Amino acid sequence: MTLTAVLILSPDALLVRLIQADLWTLLFWRCLLTGMMMSLFLAIRYRQRFLHSFYAIGKTGLLSAVTIIIGSLLFVSSLKHTAAANALIILAATPIISSLLSWIFLREKIPRRTWLSIFTCFGGILLIFSGSLQKGLLPGDLMALGATAMWGSNLVIIRSGKAVNMIPANVLGNLCVVPIVYFLGAQPLLVASVDAGLLLLLGGVILPVSFAMITLSPRYLQAPEVSLILLIETILGPIWVWLVLEEVPHSRTLIAGLLILGTLLTHTLFSLRQLQTGAQN
Repeated sequence: MTLTAVLILSPDALLVRLIQADLWTLLFWRCLLTGMMMSLFLAIRYRQRFLHSFYAIGKTGLLSAVTIIIGSLLFVSSLKHTAAANALIILAATPIISSLLSWIFLREKIPRRTWLSIFTCFGGILLIFSGSLQKGLLPGDLMALGATAMWGSNLVIIRSGKAVNMIPANVLGNLCVVPIVYFLGAQPLLVASVDAGLLLLLGGVILPVSFAMITLSPRYLQAPEVSLILLIETILGPIWVWLVLEEVPHSRTLIAGLLILGTLLTHTLFSLRQLQTGAQN
């Protein structure tokens, strides 16, 4: 399920780059369609208790929705202002940032290997920044880092309220982006036919289906295994952009990518082995 979700999600960055509509119009339809489709999933799942599922998220869910709003704005903006490889590699550090935030806000202990992974990943991100200074891509990289901080914060928020289904918070966050970008200048009715098809594919199929499957997968698979499979999207995303748009990542981005992905891979495998050892004992 997780692998299928990642394969479905992998063309996300490519489609964002292919869509010629302005940034606000892109965000308008991306978030509106995603929110509507996920609402449909929830309506099928909860039926008469559909509205109650939104009420049940409480203040924690509202805070989660805020991180989704800010994260969505920053992530899509980053893909328009930096290389796809830069944005996706920086975004891959989300689990590491969430560990750091859990230590700060939830007072959870961080193993030594996680601290090592945190410093290594941030070193890789700084390497990407140094390469972007020469090409004027640093603003986009900073947006990607901001989006990563938001996704990491959202993981901590969801963890603090894990007794409640937070999918309605995701829906709420996506739908709240719609009026924001509309007032910022979105022109939803002035979309070319080609862009309309790409937006429908992205917001109506790819994002809601993949997000729903990724949300369900931890029920059947341990979290480190899910994280391990999700790393595939960081590799496939830039490959799609390279094949279609011939966008070749900067050499420093490639080195940083190998550093960050290698660190995350090693950390995840150690975490998985520890879980399996604990289960056997």
